[in-house]
Amino acid sequence: MGIVNVTPDSFSDGGSHADARAALRHCEALIGEGADILDVGGESTRPGSPAVPLDEELARVLPVVREAATLGVPVSVDTYKPEVMRAVLDLGADIVNDIWALRRPGAREAVAAHAGCGVCLMHMHRDPQTMQAAPMEGDVVPQVAAFLAEAAKALCALGVAADRIVLDPGIGFGKTVAQNFALLARQRELLAAGYPLLAGWSRKSSLGAVTGIESPAGRMLPSVAAALLAVERGARIVRVHDVQETAQALAVWQAMRAQDDS
Repeated sequence: MGIVNVTPDSFSDGGSHADARAALRHCEALIGEGADILDVGGESTRPGSPAVPLDEELARVLPVVREAATLGVPVSVDTYKPEVMRAVLDLGADIVNDIWALRRPGAREAVAAHAGCGVCLMHMHRDPQTMQAAPMEGDVVPQVAAFLAEAAKALCALGVAADRIVLDPGIGFGKTVAQNFALLARQRELLAAGYPLLAGWSRKSSLGAVTGIESPAGRMLPSVAAALLAVERGARIVRVHDVQETAQALAVWQAMRAQDDS
């Protein structure tokens, strides 16, 4: 899943693809590098980021989704607003990727009304403005697993088929560095709910904490390592900025797996 931030203030590449034309060029480049899914977002959710008004998010996202939907790969939209969900699904988006796990009023109904769309439910502690000011306490793995299982159950109760749902543990969303790595080390425990898992480690601050790399853009190698470890531990999707490098690493891993299976 290649990241397409149509924002001026995302933590890693804010402003690089802030207009529709630049964002579409980036979409095409990511597909050329091996992206299987495009994830378009119009609001930064970095720690401390302010909320974006609905009209502004729509103005950022809709022109990109309209054209990206013609590029031949599934389009995901990173949003928690039901109004945006409905608008992008009407334009041909395939997946809703929600950091709030559809907890906002009307969000579950917006997804349930579109029989074919996929949905990614993410765990987040508190909200983007406060999540890192007071991170979670204790063993996060069972807490995250229970939350995600309940979020999936609530969506299925509205008639959404289980095979439309993917779960995301929310790396960096209200967790300490140690807790994030516990979620990676014990990631297989999150698979017990029976849903595919999405892992989003790309350029996260926890990678900077253990490597000493302060610049998010400089964390490509740690990001690739984390993505590879996540896939090795059962993740089905990795959400990344550095598509080409991640795809190359996964190709080596898959070649090794093919020999193991032969």
